[in-house]
Order: sequence, then structure tokens, then C-alpha cells
Amino acid sequence: MTTRIRLAGGLLLGLMLAGGAFAHGDVQPQPVNTDGLESLGTEWKEENPYRGNAKAVTVGDSGYNQNCARCHGLQVVSGGLAPDLRYLPTGKEGDEYFVERMKHGAVVNGMTKMPAFDGILSQEAMWAIRTYIEAKHEE
Repeated sequence: MTTRIRLAGGLLLGLMLAGGAFAHGDVQPQPVNTDGLESLGTEWKEENPYRGNAKAVTVGDSGYNQNCARCHGLQVVSGGLAPDLRYLPTGKEGDEYFVERMKHGAVVNGMTKMPAFDGILSQEAMWAIRTYIEAKHEE
């Protein structure tokens, strides 16, 4: 009986360690397929050009869940690791903050809290993610 308990405990510990190593998922930024969205060019827009665009919400949903949800939570509901984006201001004020954070990330006390996505995700992908977040906005 003791051998079975040790074996079961060892197997459980191994599964927990393996699960812990892989539970966070692939932390590399994932490409976002923006097919079907209007091309925005190279000059950054000051306001969200996709606001209210249903296709952008769909593209943004995918992009958000691939790149943002691990910290900001599924369906934009934060579990506490990162800010709850449902409360990010809408309109131009929120757009300015969003673009600044997405492009440059956030470093606090020398630790990267959010990676910079400039040069990794396209402007179209970032604005689609913003459109999705606004669709989940709560007062």
C-alpha cells in the first residue's frame, strides 16, 4: 500500500510540475489575421478607425484571446494580474492610453509588466483589439 501511495503521489507531483510548466501557454506574441479589415497604412491613427465595426470586433476577439487574455483575463475580465480593461475609457481618451501601452508596453520598477507590441502586431491588429475591448466596456 505504501508503494502505491508513493507512486500515486509521485505521479501527481509530476503532473502538477508539468502542468505548472505549461499552464501559462505560449507567451510569444501570436500573429493576428486581419483579413477583411481596411488597411490603415503606416501612419498611426489618433482615434480608433474601426469603432463599431463588427468585423473588427471579431478579429479583435481572436487577437485579444491570443495575446492579451493570459494577463487581462478571458472576455476582458481581469483575474487581478493586470488591469481590467473593461473600465478603460472609451473614445479618444482611451484610444491614446491604449496605443501608448500597446506600442511601448509597461515597465514598473525595472520589471516588464506588459511587453511592447510595436513592430510585432500591426496597427490593424491593435485597433481591432481595441474595438473588441470597447465592445466589452462597463461603466
